[in-house]
Amino acid sequence: MTVRLRPLSLVDEGDEVLLGDPATGTFIAIPPVGGVVIAALRDGADMEETARRAEEYAGEPVDVPAFVEALRELGFVDDGERAPVPTAPVQGRRWLFGVRREWAAPLFGRAAWTVYGLAAAFDLGVLILVPGLRPDPGRDVFFADVGLSAVLLYPMFLAVAALHECWHWLAARALGIPARFGVDRRMVFVVFETDLSQLWSVPRRRRYGPLLAGLALDSLLLGITFALRLTTDVPVLAALTYVLVFQIAWQCMIFLRTDLYGVLITWLGCKDLWRVQSLLRRRAFGRFGAAVGRFGTGLRELSAAEAAELAAADPRDLRAGRWFRWLWLAGVLVVATWIGLFTLPVLAGLWQWAAAGLAAGPGSWRFWYALGCLAIVLAPWATAAWLAVRERR
Repeated sequence: MTVRLRPLSLVDEGDEVLLGDPATGTFIAIPPVGGVVIAALRDGADMEETARRAEEYAGEPVDVPAFVEALRELGFVDDGERAPVPTAPVQGRRWLFGVRREWAAPLFGRAAWTVYGLAAAFDLGVLILVPGLRPDPGRDVFFADVGLSAVLLYPMFLAVAALHECWHWLAARALGIPARFGVDRRMVFVVFETDLSQLWSVPRRRRYGPLLAGLALDSLLLGITFALRLTTDVPVLAALTYVLVFQIAWQCMIFLRTDLYGVLITWLGCKDLWRVQSLLRRRAFGRFGAAVGRFGTGLRELSAAEAAELAAADPRDLRAGRWFRWLWLAGVLVVATWIGLFTLPVLAGLWQWAAAGLAAGPGSWRFWYALGCLAIVLAPWATAAWLAVRERR
């Protein structure tokens, strides 16, 4: 009997093989002998011939039927179309190809990355040497009428975020693989994300470009903005500086699964660091909760299934998870500081302005104008709350 597999990718990573279905974005790590089994099945070998090849490679009998059954449970056996696995609460269902590979490739060649690197160095130099161009939220954001400035700020964020995510997609297309877009939540922030899970189908060294592409574009845009501010005096450029610095600094918060988190797990060779650190954190605090449970901490220990999952985790995930879980906890304080530095000054200025308008009463146009501006500015926070409730359900 032969087994028909879906178009699977096989990437040799030394002591293991990364097997995946790019069409659904599902990838797993298997021992090298599993790659031998996959290769035999692809060649059209029946189960007996596949078992013979696997035994010859491993030096001992291999349970090929059990392996094939595991492949079937993962959806790797061809029995019809399967939908991609969502990676965000609001997720596109189709992979986007669009731009041809040869058109996207020049944007991520050696010359392009040289430009991105020079732009990043220029940005850093300006931030250090020209204090007057550093973003000041309470001053820079309100480049016009307070309400209008706050309302226009959100489309600026959307435009920068859209370009950032499109650059991830274009970098993926430069490798010949598609991506798809989604909307997710990181703590109290709504974020756009590009699903780059198909990067697991290419060698590790080729994954860094698409992961860093968004930051590369942000650095280039910030460099252009700084250059314009050094030669012109257009107030809206100060607000754009704030947006771009906000975006770049945000990506440095690896504890929120940002772009640099993707770079980190690629460099470390991790498979599911986020899940492992979550289990390690829960185990540490669950024991604390059990010890002081009479005080009603609400902390629980790992279930038997979770403990088994943690015991079976990849050693690299466990090693990194032991320090990453504390980085995640420190991240809560970082986010609080971040909100205080970047967000509260804007909201405070907006609220002070809106309070004067609301005090005029419903009979005044200022009341409705202020109310509308508040609604638009607070909409992303309401969306974050909605996503949090949806995740709970």
